[in-house]
Amino acid sequence: MGYLLLAGAIAAEVAATTSMKYSDGFSRLWPSLLTALGYVVAFALLAQTLKTVSVGTAYAIWAGVGTAVVAGIGMVFLGEGMNLAKAAGIALIIVGVVVLNLGGAH
Repeated sequence: MGYLLLAGAIAAEVAATTSMKYSDGFSRLWPSLLTALGYVVAFALLAQTLKTVSVGTAYAIWAGVGTAVVAGIGMVFLGEGMNLAKAAGIALIIVGVVVLNLGGAH
């Protein structure tokens, strides 16, 4: 159940971050409200996740997956470019999350 809550937290954080892009510096009402709501939901779900998943594991997955997905959204839907440095950075984030999870089995 903890990982399902974590998936919801990640989805809410990704939605909030994407909405922030459309808020135009918080000058547009609806995207700004979606940003705030998304982050409230994300942190509430993350807090529930921490009841059953270790904080290091949960945060590594939350931050890593969220970062990779938002970068992908930026490239696919927002016209942000992809280059070798971005691809390497995303790959390193994913590898880092995997390594942290493998090391957290103690």
